[in-house]
Amino acid sequence: MAASKLPPLSRRRALFGLAALASTSCRRSSSPPEPAPAPASSGAAPPGWKDLAFEPAAGDEGPQRALLLAPGGAAALPLLVALHGRGEAVRGVDVGARGWRDDYGLDATLERLRSPPLEPEDLGHMATRERLAQLNASLGAHPYRGMSIATPFTPDLRDRSVEGAAGFGRFVVERLLPRARAEGGCQAAREATGIDGVSLGGRLALLVGLSHPDVFGAVGALQPAVRAGEAEMFSTLARRAMERRKVALRLVSSEADPFLPAIQAISDRLRQDGVAHELLIVPGPHDYAWNRGPGGVEMVLWHERVLRGLSPP
Repeated sequence: MAASKLPPLSRRRALFGLAALASTSCRRSSSPPEPAPAPASSGAAPPGWKDLAFEPAAGDEGPQRALLLAPGGAAALPLLVALHGRGEAVRGVDVGARGWRDDYGLDATLERLRSPPLEPEDLGHMATRERLAQLNASLGAHPYRGMSIATPFTPDLRDRSVEGAAGFGRFVVERLLPRARAEGGCQAAREATGIDGVSLGGRLALLVGLSHPDVFGAVGALQPAVRAGEAEMFSTLARRAMERRKVALRLVSSEADPFLPAIQAISDRLRQDGVAHELLIVPGPHDYAWNRGPGGVEMVLWHERVLRGLSPP
């Protein structure tokens, strides 16, 4: 998607106060410079958030903690697992679990989706006029109705293969999802369950989600930390997943994302191999502000649409 000149800052309302964000890369991959994140909040969780502590498990799972956004209400909600980037992974389990809420400003993103129309500043002035119109048209046709969102600590694994991600995948599938569904009253159907993440988290979302197509109906990745040489690996994983169950699959990158060429290479290989998916390229760099703006908006709205059986923008 080509960049376009954006309108000046709207005076209709002030910007939301958003916490700093860390979207980062994996080791052995070229990575953009990371601005220092603001200190994460250590106060009580806002209404709707639950702290999920997990007892240590045997094997290669490692320490774990997660937050769960469980808005409540009469109807059971779809469930999204959202994975953070490496910046939070290296800062520890507690910081990682709070990454989407405290560092990525997820509460502010959700508030804007509940009160459309979106304006350019809601996406950090990193959206074309066309894309902003598409997002608002979707919200106009079908108001955002909410999701439960689980945000576990995302480990920075030394083994970056499919097999290397298997232990984390078992934690997500066998421990996190049942706990989130029990405590959040979420829908249990695979068609109402998605996984996504940014950078390091985007990579793991692909590895875990496509390894478990019987569990996840939607798999997305924001600026995933991948390499062009891994195109065959990801395409093979996706083809095998699709042979078992159809999965809604989307890759998102940005014009100044250093992983863009690799993401395009993977998309090209998926297309060559006949794997249905969407590739979205929006303006912006690979940094905190992008996740607070288009990253969070695109992730949440796409999954909420897909997991409710609606057409995404």
